[in-house]
Amino acid sequence: MFDHFVVSVVICPVLVALAVRWLADRLRPEAAVTVLVMSIVTAAAACLISLTAFALKAVAEVHAVGRWLGYSDSMVRADTGHEPWVSWLSVALLVVAVAGMVRVWRQHRRELGIAREFSGLPVDADRVTMIDDSRAEAFAVPGPPGRVVVTTGMRSVLDDKQYRALLAHERAHLDSRHHALVLYARLAAAVHPVFRWLTRRIDFLVERAADERAAEKLGDRRVVARAIGAAALRASEARLGLSMAPGRRDLRGAGVVPRRVASLLAPRYAARLLMLVAVPVAVAAGSVVWTGECVADLGELLYAAGMLH
Repeated sequence: MFDHFVVSVVICPVLVALAVRWLADRLRPEAAVTVLVMSIVTAAAACLISLTAFALKAVAEVHAVGRWLGYSDSMVRADTGHEPWVSWLSVALLVVAVAGMVRVWRQHRRELGIAREFSGLPVDADRVTMIDDSRAEAFAVPGPPGRVVVTTGMRSVLDDKQYRALLAHERAHLDSRHHALVLYARLAAAVHPVFRWLTRRIDFLVERAADERAAEKLGDRRVVARAIGAAALRASEARLGLSMAPGRRDLRGAGVVPRRVASLLAPRYAARLLMLVAVPVAVAAGSVVWTGECVADLGELLYAAGMLH
């Protein structure tokens, strides 16, 4: 079974991460973001199932458990006799992964709690809630019904065209369920450390997808670019705590705004590369197949150990 650990836990996640990172800046984000995130999530799920299988094997290797359930624990141990550490390492990795997922989920629940604070506020026909606040803020609040929250401080720094661009951007987050994609990516990052390397890239990709949809709706890329720049310049340091723009907290230091503006004004995407999204998809699908074989092998091993006993 050791080869299953190497493929599903080590090789496939790394290959998927490398492919996603290389493709993220080379494809139109609105065309690729969902496929790339789902590739990450699929590889992470396969990794988690493999770790669970090896953790069960670790328990099955305990002599007392073998005596209690009536099977040959020595036969189970012999399956990875040359790598005796792999089963118990999987236990440790599984505990870390589950703890990380719980932490991400609790953070998500806190954000939903903040969102509920806006559910009682009035919303206009355009699904917009205007808040009297001097800070320049705007964010999408998912859930039925989804809405866009805008402060008077933000509205005051944008002209009418820029304001429409802002609303189009935030509605794109709602309509495309970007909040779910971000959550899935963060859960995947909790499962495998290599995916943490991609979290900012995914955040940026989600923002770019919303930028492109806003530009398509308005038919004016420059208006969207100016709206992004104006909002970033006037955005206050104190945040409201909930935003459907996950990378927004990185804008001041990571150069995200200039990159978004540059991508809008001079997009550099190669349509012929779109077919390459099949690479992370194929690797992720392969990891699922390999993980299925891992689970089947574990079942056969335990059955044979029981028959031998």
